[in-house]
Amino acid sequence: QVQLVESGGGLVQPGGSLTLSCAISGRSFSSTAMGWFRQTPGKDRELVAAIGDATGYGDSVKGRFTISRDNSNNAVTLQMNSLKPEDSGVYYCAATPRGSGWRRPAYWGQGTQVTVSS
Repeated sequence: QVQLVESGGGLVQPGGSLTLSCAISGRSFSSTAMGWFRQTPGKDRELVAAIGDATGYGDSVKGRFTISRDNSNNAVTLQMNSLKPEDSGVYYCAATPRGSGWRRPAYWGQGTQVTVSS
């Protein structure tokens, strides 16, 4: 059984930083692409960052967020800098077989709340 366990959400002031982590178990990490989605009320869940055969970012976070893999711990981190109020939302870790794309990720974490507010 594949499990994704997220950590690191919370409240931060505008301009601040947060790091989200997601550990995966039950599946080969090397054959898995990892990503982070964000959901806000009234909007579809959007892909924020992903890392697999390539690394990519949503336009709204380019230059501020960095996704990286920790192969020794089967984990992925999302370093979020220069946070803005519009970055607030529930962040979901997702995993999918490499090469399968992100239209329907195979696995999801439980989500972690990020709130950017003064």
